[in-house]
Amino acid sequence: MRLLTTALLAALCTTSALAVERADVLIRHAAIVDVAGGRVVTDQAVATSGDRIVAVGADADVAAAWTAVRTVDAAGGYLIPGLWDMHVHFGGGADLIEENRALLPLYVAHGITTVRDASGDIPYDVLGWRGEIARGELLGPTLLSSGPKIEGVKPIWRGTLECGSRADVDAAVARLTALRVDFVKITDSTLAPELFLYAVEQARAAGLRASGHIPMALTVSQAIDAGLSSIEHLDYAFDAGAKDESFDRATAMDAYRHFAQQGVAVTPTLNGSHIIAYLDRDTHADDAYLAYIGPGLRHTYEWRVQRAAQADAAAIERRHAHYERMAAVLPMLQAAGVTIMAGTDAGFLNSFNYPGIGLHEELALYVERGLTPAQALSAATRAGPAWFGRLDRYGSIEADKMADLVLLERNPLADIRATQAIRAVMLRGQVHDRAALDRMLADTRAKVAAWNTQAGLLPQPGAR
Repeated sequence: MRLLTTALLAALCTTSALAVERADVLIRHAAIVDVAGGRVVTDQAVATSGDRIVAVGADADVAAAWTAVRTVDAAGGYLIPGLWDMHVHFGGGADLIEENRALLPLYVAHGITTVRDASGDIPYDVLGWRGEIARGELLGPTLLSSGPKIEGVKPIWRGTLECGSRADVDAAVARLTALRVDFVKITDSTLAPELFLYAVEQARAAGLRASGHIPMALTVSQAIDAGLSSIEHLDYAFDAGAKDESFDRATAMDAYRHFAQQGVAVTPTLNGSHIIAYLDRDTHADDAYLAYIGPGLRHTYEWRVQRAAQADAAAIERRHAHYERMAAVLPMLQAAGVTIMAGTDAGFLNSFNYPGIGLHEELALYVERGLTPAQALSAATRAGPAWFGRLDRYGSIEADKMADLVLLERNPLADIRATQAIRAVMLRGQVHDRAALDRMLADTRAKVAAWNTQAGLLPQPGAR
């Protein structure tokens, strides 16, 4: 009897050991890109349930332990965490709300699973989209938004909370807290420098990260010491290296090490700067991607285009030289240990800086300027989650992390442009294969074509 009981227990244990768990999606035979380690781990499998990863490991082991409703054969493709664009804009006025909304699928179709909205002039609509996306009612990347920006009285930017006193700032921060914004954006067109610093301090006191444009009357160090969490645009980082009205490398490196010590990240937005600096060489009039941008948004591009067109030869040369000097500080920031966050500045007003493809162009510029592909990829997959304090949920392919993944044809650690060779995107656990991504692009293009017709405009160049 004891022998029979022992045998039965052994059989039950064996059966339990062989029990297969159920997942929603099983991705097999993938080469996982370990971004933090700068390496590739081949023949791996990933199981997901809902919007979470539940298992990662050697393909044979995971496949033996898990079955799934849907199995995706990666066939040796390269799996990376979802991309983050940490500086985008939506705006152009109430008439362009639908054109802005049509941009959301462009991010998904390009592997961008999270965006940080750095405010525009339709902030309350964007906050509405944030909720719709979170509830699964609207297709788009996870949207982290500042809501309306803090500014001075009668600023050049619309969609702001105007502040002319400390009491105004207090009211603005309370308003943003009530809106449950993800961070605070502060700009400087009319905001008094002392109120800029106060707004940063009050945002931090409310538990919110602050980002913004630093007033010329302040030093970058003053803004950082007040609690600024990220510096938007490389120009401000370049300015931190100023000494005796010129750029000094030693001064800059001291400033950048201070950035790193304070945990301040820099979002370079190089792509937009590069486009404007070299409009004399490429007018972008024949860009195929214009077929995805509505006529109203395209019209907002004109103000920068017209300004650039008025420049004479000397001004154009100064524009080129400024861009080259500014871009040269990027590897200095990396060497100083500063977190570089990939962000494009894509959206209204920023001519030909396209939502979606712009992030891939941004990463290519990072490598061109001296970063390794691994460092560039980290800027677009790990830096954003780190800034928001969410590396426990994003930034790597591990169990319990968010199921935001991009399957590539080629290895991005060998060539950063491989991020553009997208075979499939998993967004919050939902798989969008190449055919589905192409449909997203086609749908947006069709909407733009209809708006063009309605506006009596000629068709845009063919989409790429």
